[in-house]
Amino acid sequence: MTPQEKVAAIAGNKGAGSIAALTCYDYPMARLLDEAGIDVLLVGDSLGMVVLGFPDTTHVTLAHILHHLEAVARAKPKALVIADLPIRTYDTPEQALETARSLFAAGADAVKLEGGIRQAEKVRAITAAGIPVCGHLGMLPQRVLEEGGYHKKGKTPEQTREILAGAQALIDAGVFAIVLESVTPTAAAEITAAIPIPTIGIGCGESTCDGEIAVVTDLLGSFPWFVPPFAKPETDLASSTTEAAKKYIARIRSQGRQ
Repeated sequence: MTPQEKVAAIAGNKGAGSIAALTCYDYPMARLLDEAGIDVLLVGDSLGMVVLGFPDTTHVTLAHILHHLEAVARAKPKALVIADLPIRTYDTPEQALETARSLFAAGADAVKLEGGIRQAEKVRAITAAGIPVCGHLGMLPQRVLEEGGYHKKGKTPEQTREILAGAQALIDAGVFAIVLESVTPTAAAEITAAIPIPTIGIGCGESTCDGEIAVVTDLLGSFPWFVPPFAKPETDLASSTTEAAKKYIARIRSQGRQ
């Protein structure tokens, strides 16, 4: 499928509530998740924390994203591959387009950026070049330092209206879907019902959006040092890995010179 066909398939799921998306940062995970039937793989700047050990996403560079995106793309997934535009790589429409072209050339089917009204011209520049764009509203991780932490959005009617205004600006600029992060369930459901394109939620409650995205390490339980309160691990790879390593260590040591 072409990137446009993959995007059309996701856009066609508006109202179904069935879009399943996960972050992905390497070749073997891309193959495994794609074989499981995942709809969307996001090479997200969350890799800054769960892969590279940074305290937040503001340390992630374009080189970091490209390195991991190329690994994911080598799996040739049937899923839609979206790549994040890292902080400080889309400060102007011209820079946003240059960054998006780099990601597209590295194997992304679409790109994602954070923010609403002030990003509309950047989205227009990218979509005019034929590169699909996914929006991101609500809590914006790249602004964590500006906002002094991670805060739930949509707590008041004014906040909800602000998110809706941002969503409309992004829709007018050509985005095909919007990630809603850490928006209250009531506001997420209201926004989802009000806009014509799919919303993909994270930390927005259950059945409030047209789909859901999770950080893959949260799903697998492979990053135990921080687990978001909304995460729902399906297994515990951290413990399995530690136990496997301990068994290996014991085996090697038992075989040592007598």
